[in-house]
Amino acid sequence: MSFAKALRMLPTIIADNAGYDSADLVAQLRAAHSEGHITAGLDMKEGTIGDMAVLGITESFQVKRQVLLSAAEAAEVILRVDNIIKAAPSVGCFFFFPLQETCPRSPPLLSIPIC
Repeated sequence: MSFAKALRMLPTIIADNAGYDSADLVAQLRAAHSEGHITAGLDMKEGTIGDMAVLGITESFQVKRQVLLSAAEAAEVILRVDNIIKAAPSVGCFFFFPLQETCPRSPPLLSIPIC
């Protein structure tokens, strides 16, 4: 559900970044799509809704599919790493190594938690 919401936010973000009234443009775009105009999209040159097929704007389905799959896989990897970090036991293991001796005010050792 959140993934679908994120995808639906793209036209709003594009219109906002172009300096147009995103609420009005997105409402017009949704109305055009619900009327069956599947090639309707944002025409950022004119600040209106345009027919992307007429404007010559096309996108390869294979590229779009791969981008979405890659994004989903990247999010899954991030969540897995996050879960692994959260599940790691906290036993207070530290690794100590000396700092550079050029700064007399720095402590002699820096401790970094490793577990």
